[in-house]
Amino acid sequence: MTIKVGAIIAQLRTTDLESSIEFWTRRAGLALDFRYADFYAGIRAGTQVFHLKRVDAPDPSIAHVRAGGHFHLYLEVEDARAAAVALAAGGVALLREVHDTPWGTRELVFADDQGHTIYVGQRLEP
Repeated sequence: MTIKVGAIIAQLRTTDLESSIEFWTRRAGLALDFRYADFYAGIRAGTQVFHLKRVDAPDPSIAHVRAGGHFHLYLEVEDARAAAVALAAGGVALLREVHDTPWGTRELVFADDQGHTIYVGQRLEP
């Protein structure tokens, strides 16, 4: 039996849903896909969606992820340099500037309003 998966949806925890929606829509340039009451929302990134869930305490993984060089979300784009310009125009500071990796991607790193580590990457031609 094979399971046909149509999408994988990540969830970021936030202590301030309004702030997180504002960050992702106004500053990062994505779109609000849906909102449910005062504790849940979906953010559309192209054909993909990730969820925001309001919680009482900050996400305990934030410091661990940052210290270990991990990420909470990886957003694949066609042009990482253009993404960096768009993020800067929205007032988003980069944690790591655009750079090419040994594994064939061009990446940049930023944090959302809650401190989640977000990578943005572009596949480079071999």
